[in-house]
Amino acid sequence: MRTGTLTRAATIVTAIGLVAGCSGTAAREAQGCQESVREAEAKVRVDRWDPPEELPGLGDYPEIHWQARALGDPCSRVPGPTDWAYQAVVRLQPQDARELAEQYDFAPITAGDPAQHDQGKTPADVWPDLRSHVPAAPHWLHSRSYDEAPPATRGRVAFLDVEHETVLLMLNDR
Repeated sequence: MRTGTLTRAATIVTAIGLVAGCSGTAAREAQGCQESVREAEAKVRVDRWDPPEELPGLGDYPEIHWQARALGDPCSRVPGPTDWAYQAVVRLQPQDARELAEQYDFAPITAGDPAQHDQGKTPADVWPDLRSHVPAAPHWLHSRSYDEAPPATRGRVAFLDVEHETVLLMLNDR
């Protein structure tokens, strides 16, 4: 895990731990923790992505909305980290959207891409609370070279709509 992942995960886990730590019994603790996880996962965050290097080429974007979902059980008493999935909808500066498309050879999505993509994700997989930040009638482009661009610290899938200056990102810890 990188520093930004640790920062994001620590913030979410700290919020979960504060609620869990306030209860008296193990059952209440587990229930409180699970409630905190649900609340943390439901929150749509607008703070900038940290570290920004994980999302290359986005420039000084004016707006981001993102969420996190636990891929495991962060309330488990078994030691060890929980991996997280993230999704973000980022509104770009017009010039940054055009440069991103050119630099990473974003191209129209075809029938075999991304359905046959390594991670099998499509723009239809956007989480419900982020859908309102996705443009109406988007023209998504995809770039495997962007998905695999360094730093490749997490599974990253990106879809770009140049016309609406929007990027939809799906990331998984790994």
